[in-house]
Amino acid sequence: MILENKLNITEQVELAREEEKISKTAAKKIFETGYLNTLEPGTFETLKKIHKYLFEEIYEFAGNLRKINIAKGNFRFIPLTYLEQAINNIEKMPQSTYEEIIEKYVEMNIAHPFREGNGRSTRIWLDLILKKELNLVIDWSKVNKADYLLAMERSPIKDTEIKELLKQSLTDKINDRDVYMKGIDNSYLYEGYLSFKTEDL
Repeated sequence: MILENKLNITEQVELAREEEKISKTAAKKIFETGYLNTLEPGTFETLKKIHKYLFEEIYEFAGNLRKINIAKGNFRFIPLTYLEQAINNIEKMPQSTYEEIIEKYVEMNIAHPFREGNGRSTRIWLDLILKKELNLVIDWSKVNKADYLLAMERSPIKDTEIKELLKQSLTDKINDRDVYMKGIDNSYLYEGYLSFKTEDL
């Protein structure tokens, strides 16, 4: 099913390419303008603003809670009936240690609040929390695709793997744009899109 979009694209591969190109351009802008640094780390309002910034040129639903139940493979994300309450609970989770921050990230992934673009938005959101609380971010180029997907799949039951995997990729290059953009560059690995390199923007 092709998502309804503002570009009136009806072909999946074309939509994937345009979505990635536009969201990467927006991600670059949100970093370079300093807008990210004005947002409060760890709140859902901040995640909504990030999502809207990345996808408002493409989707009407940018920055809005999904209105349908969604699943990926055999995993069903939090049902719509409980979504708002789940997000309220996630917001209240502590975020003062590395372990707490990753636990919060895992729970937000399980919530999957948006119809599309959860991975990219939530990775930026995660790095914003890490940056504020620990003066660290993740160098996503060092995160193995297969290991990440498997660890995230298991994380609702046991989050030890994802904690260990991401810890190995922490860096203190918190203001490095190239490090920041790797979370977007790798979006096609995590979400099934085509590769569109940042240098091409």
